[in-house]
Amino acid sequence: MGRTREAGCVAAGMVIGAGACYCVYRLTWGKDANEKIWDDEEESSDISETGVEAEQGAKTNVDVGAGVRPQSDTKAKAEVRVGLESGLGVKKEAHCGSPSGGGLEAKAKALFNTLKEQASAKMGKGARVGNISGNRTLASSLPCPGGRGGSCHPSKSGARAGSRANGKSKGKSRSKSTRALPTTWPVRRGKFNFPYKIDDILSTPDLQKVLNILERTNDPFIQEVALVTLGNNAAYSFNQNAIRELGGVPVIAKLIKTKDPVIREKTYNALNNLSVNTENQGKIKTYISQVCDDTMICRLDSAVQMAGLRLLTNMTVTNHYQHLLSYSFPDLFALLFLGNHFTKIQTMKLIINFTENPAMTRELVSCKVPSELISLFNKEWDREILLNILTVFENINDNIKTEGLASSRKEFSRSSLFFLFKESGVCVKKIRALASHNDLVVKVKVLKVLTKL
Repeated sequence: MGRTREAGCVAAGMVIGAGACYCVYRLTWGKDANEKIWDDEEESSDISETGVEAEQGAKTNVDVGAGVRPQSDTKAKAEVRVGLESGLGVKKEAHCGSPSGGGLEAKAKALFNTLKEQASAKMGKGARVGNISGNRTLASSLPCPGGRGGSCHPSKSGARAGSRANGKSKGKSRSKSTRALPTTWPVRRGKFNFPYKIDDILSTPDLQKVLNILERTNDPFIQEVALVTLGNNAAYSFNQNAIRELGGVPVIAKLIKTKDPVIREKTYNALNNLSVNTENQGKIKTYISQVCDDTMICRLDSAVQMAGLRLLTNMTVTNHYQHLLSYSFPDLFALLFLGNHFTKIQTMKLIINFTENPAMTRELVSCKVPSELISLFNKEWDREILLNILTVFENINDNIKTEGLASSRKEFSRSSLFFLFKESGVCVKKIRALASHNDLVVKVKVLKVLTKL
């Protein structure tokens, strides 16, 4: 009985010692292992360190419990599995290795390999999802507002799937995402997804589609967008020919009669870009009288008036169609006096085109003009207005000499441009007063005009 009691005491002491060692392991080694396993989601290198520590903890249990191997083996296996599951959240058992061969060391190694494979797979999956949902930049192939297809935002189902796949990194992906703002262009009214962007360079089939839309619709908003699109494309020479060949000039010009001033402005802008082509001018000349009448009677200094003046200026660069506007000379000189700074300059450019054609001189100088027109030769005006009015006077004076109109002065009335520029002498006095102007360019122009008198 003495030896049996002594053996039992020794065995009990070993069990108590093993339990104490395990408690020490849980308080020190196990805590570090749990913390490093949690950190493993951010850095994969920490996985190997955690595995090594778990292996070392398993070796300690083997060394301490060598005397009571069956009981401590099973208990240590269960505790190691529970400790690792609580740290990493993995519920799969470490069933690799033989329960009877290799001991806890072999099983700890097998568990470490299993956890490493799972962590690597999880990190690879997270990286792929992050590339998709982390940077939500707009691809070039996706439709944009105003482009083909309408919206440029990804579908809600795709966004929700990306959020589920990200898991715990959802908050980080939101903070680091560089979501590109959709490109939009301002609209006047309505909500309509036009099939093209207004600044796109379209092919011939696409231009045909836009012309079909413009021809069939009565919606002012759609008409405005279509006209802006055609006007931007008409800035390119190859599209100027394409629009004419598609019969686009009559389709655009029919909107001159509309009452909406915005539509008329966009119509004149589109025709203005088309009029750079001489062949297109042959098509536009049919509507030049309508444009001139609308330009003279529309609201003074309005955007419609400026667009109409620019179109008429382009149409009169050559001498082919100037005679179609000879009836509007009195209105042009009245507009030259009444308009604001920009209207004056654009009207002068149009009149200069007529003064450069000697054949139009008689009709120009015979038209009635307001006497207040002489006020444009004052120093108070800026350089551009002074240079333009001096050019008008210089060209008319040269044409009067060329055409021999000075001898037929009796056929012109006292309210005519001929009397104001040639006979009254007031205009010459105003020009001589400009010789003391502060601007050197104006001085040179004045001296050039005075030498031709």
